[in-house]
Parts: sequence; structure tokens; C-alpha cells
Amino acid sequence: NDGLYDEDGYDDLDGDGEILQMRKKVPSGDYRVSSQDPRLMERVDPGQTGDYIMLGLEGIDNDGDGRIIEDGPGGYDPNRNWPTDWQPNYIQSGAGDYPLSLPESRAVADFILAHPNIAGVQAYHNSGGMILRGPGAEERGDPPGGDLRVYDLIGEKGEKILPFYRYLTIWKDLYTVHGGFVNWTYEGLGIFSFTNELFSSRQYAAEGEAGGEESARRGGIEAQKQRLEFDDLVELGKMFVPWHPYKHPTYGDIEIGGWRKWSSRVNPTFMLEELCHRNCAFTLYHADQMPLVEIREVEKKALGKGLYRLRVTIANTRAIPTISQQAVRHKLQRPDWVTISGKKLKVISAGFVRDRYLGPVEAVPRQPEKVRLLSGIGGYDEVQIEWIVRGSGTATIRFQGVKAGVAEQRVEL
Repeated sequence: NDGLYDEDGYDDLDGDGEILQMRKKVPSGDYRVSSQDPRLMERVDPGQTGDYIMLGLEGIDNDGDGRIIEDGPGGYDPNRNWPTDWQPNYIQSGAGDYPLSLPESRAVADFILAHPNIAGVQAYHNSGGMILRGPGAEERGDPPGGDLRVYDLIGEKGEKILPFYRYLTIWKDLYTVHGGFVNWTYEGLGIFSFTNELFSSRQYAAEGEAGGEESARRGGIEAQKQRLEFDDLVELGKMFVPWHPYKHPTYGDIEIGGWRKWSSRVNPTFMLEELCHRNCAFTLYHADQMPLVEIREVEKKALGKGLYRLRVTIANTRAIPTISQQAVRHKLQRPDWVTISGKKLKVISAGFVRDRYLGPVEAVPRQPEKVRLLSGIGGYDEVQIEWIVRGSGTATIRFQGVKAGVAEQRVEL
């Protein structure tokens, strides 16, 4: 509360270019040197006494307020600054003053809003080995059923593309997020969106997470031991610095050591190529499922006196619908259009063929030359439209969608 900030951050006390941990030996502490490996520290069980205390990361009291490294570089969280379910800082830490108040999120939002054809979003975070979908908060509710099936298809395929990654729901399987990026792009814009938490630490030893409840209760010693074994055998000791003495101006005789910064949350450098390749492959699979529309067939039947009946089948050959159910429900996107035109053509009527064999046609009440698909075309689905037209020459049939682009076919009358 002195009006200053960023004035008491970390300090590289021993000048080795690393910010490591500090520990101090005391008569009564809550940590002890692990009997499984003297490099590791483990928290003692309740009722027991250890001989060390952990003092946090390297640093001194730079601003003289009686606290150490309590005022490091400030910051905010651009992944809490988006319009959907935004909450103020006292509810959602890092949210900013108002939605899109941060320059980074504002720039990304402006770009996306200027490109309404964007049909898929991938956000990359670290870490944990997760393929995340919304919602960010339980009260937001699951996506509509059709959208959920699309999410499941892509997410479950992603688990095969990305070993050790898990396809999860943000609020249910991770934690509640208000004002998250992929929550805005899906809930606010209707775009199928994933967050990939890059790198799973389970890849260290190519097996499941070590330890379990007992490990967590005792400070995760089994997980630490597995991690240290990986460092010894594979990283060749690059990630851990042995404990060594240091004279601290406040704490006196302490020891500095432990895990280097790059030993967690990011993949080992030799695994970077695989991480990039596999995540890119998942992104390309997601992109390949974006709507791809083709005019599959045009049936032409002469009715006499210059009249023709045209039946057109328009198919979406991918899993993602041309308009998500979220976008339909909240009117987030204009309808798709299917038009028919020609210099010597008059459109008499139009309708949707609900059953190509039984033949009932649901009439389009107005503007038959421009049929609106209010719900778009579902994934791996098709619509059939029938026109009665009068004229001759070339009739151009054209599909146009915000997300699916344009498909066109001509027929001679």
C-alpha cells in the first residue's frame, strides 16, 4: 500500500543465473530430507517434527517492508478478460477492469470479429496435457446436444493424436473460469473452440502419474522421485541443482538448490519437436472437420410450357455444422443462403424436401429465389431444396455460408 509496485521481486543470490529454492535447517521444522533421496524434501506427517523449513524462492527484502519477494513483477490474465461470463477481480482474479480492457485481448477480439468466417479456434496454454472445452462455469450449462457430439468426436480423436492428453471440461475437470477466451469464442460467437494445455508431465516416464493420495499428503514425494529419476537418466542432471550453502542477510545460514525453472510446465527441449508436431496434427484434424459444402446432385424435370422442377441436394461433408446449434439458439450468425438465378429465369416457388422418396415439400413462404437455411446444414448431413422455375438458358445455384464459404453449380434449361 505504498503506491509503488514491482519493487521486491526475485534475486539470484548466488549469481548462478538461476532462481532456485531456499531452505534452512532448524531445531523444529515441517520438512525433512527424504530417506529415499537426500536431494528431495518431504513434508513431515502431522504430529511429527522435521528439521528444515522451506523459505520459498531466492530473494531478499528489497523494499524494507519486512517481507521477502512479496512484490514481484505485476501482471494480469488475458484469459479472464473476455466478454462471456466476465466477472470482476474480486470474483475472478486477473480479470481486468472490464471485458476486453487489456490490449492483447482487445487486439485478438478485433481480429476475430473482423473475420466472421473463422470456424475453429485453438488456444495453446501450459501445462498439464489437456484438451479442454467449455463451459468454464457450471451454471453456464453444457453445449446443445448436437454441438456436444461434435466436441466429443474431435476431442476423443485428439486423445489418440496426443498420448497422455485428456479430453476434459474446464469447470468440471479442472476449475471454474470466468471470462475465458474459448468460452467467449464458443458461447459468444458459436465457434467450436479448444484449449490445449501443452505437455503432460506423465510423458517423462511414459506412464501414469506417480504417487496418488499418499504421495500428495506427504508432499508428492513419489512424484518428485520419479521426476528426479527421469532427470538423472534422461536429462542427465540438467534440471536439478544440488543444495549448497549461502549466507542470507535475513535468514542467516541457509541452503540454495532444487529444481530449475525449466523443469516444470514446459517440455524438455528434446521433446519439443514431438509436442509441436502432435499438437499441429490435432489442430489440422480440427480444421479438417470444419464445414465443407458441395452441391451433390441436381435433378431436372421438364413440366411443360417452359416450366421445370429442380431438386438440389446440398451436403456438408464434414463433422462441424455450417452453423453451430449455439449460434442458432442465440442468433449469433446470419443464416446460410441458397439462391437460384439466371438471365431468363423466373422463380415460381421453392420448398424443402423433407423426404426424397415420399415427396412432401415444405413451402418457402417468400423470396423463393433466396432460400434461408436458418439452422444451416449439420455435420455429415444434407438438405434438399425444390424449385419450380420458368425460363431457359443457364440457371446458377449457389450456396453461401458465413463459415462454410461458397459452393456453386450451373444447369442448362
